Amino acid sequence: MTSGAFTATVSAITNAFGDPTRRGIYLFAREHEEGVTASQVAEQFGLHPNVARHHLDRLAAGGYLEVAVERAEGAGAGRPSKRYRSVANVSLDVPVRSDDLVLSLLGRALALLPRDQAEAMAEQVGQEYGQAMAAGLSGADVAAGQRSLRSAMQAVADALTAHGFAAHADQRNNQLRIVNNHCPFGDVAIEHPVICAVDRGMVKGMLGALCGDTDVSTQASLPQGDTFCSTTF
Repeated sequence: MTSGAFTATVSAITNAFGDPTRRGIYLFAREHEEGVTASQVAEQFGLHPNVARHHLDRLAAGGYLEVAVERAEGAGAGRPSKRYRSVANVSLDVPVRSDDLVLSLLGRALALLPRDQAEAMAEQVGQEYGQAMAAGLSGADVAAGQRSLRSAMQAVADALTAHGFAAHADQRNNQLRIVNNHCPFGDVAIEHPVICAVDRGMVKGMLGALCGDTDVSTQASLPQGDTFCSTTF
């Protein structure tokens, strides 16, 4: 295997199994030859069905699970269900990198700082990273700072999804927002909610680069007991 191919393989496996919950879901699916549904996974791991479906789709996209669309006998025009089955002969010989230790270290380091300082630093880091991400989002036909807010929101949601947030943009009660149905920071964010300022900063940085400075605030978050995280404008 060439160096490039090896790196690509490690990257693919890391993207699929770097999240502890996703590894558990894969093993859970392997234990059930008949396959599993998003509802079963959600119940087993205490997840929102959308989050469970995101993990399953990521595993399917990587070729680790296969998807069968099924409709219950006698069902009408309702939405068919997906059943995810483990793919035979999947090789996992390449060691899986884990960022769990780094995230834990970050959480504890932030906990040593006064909350307002830690949150400001986390948001600044996220904002700088978001600005760098936006540089890759604004194509040659769209000058930075010239996108409409709605167009920029969709681009930001897509970028966040690519980073594991399972995000989408919508409008509720006349308020625009980006909803994240999954947090790639996992349990560390639950233990150290200040880390939530990182993704708020990412949104702020991307939107600022794409359509100009925008007031951004966190409306809901998983550490606060909500079923999703949302950033409003």
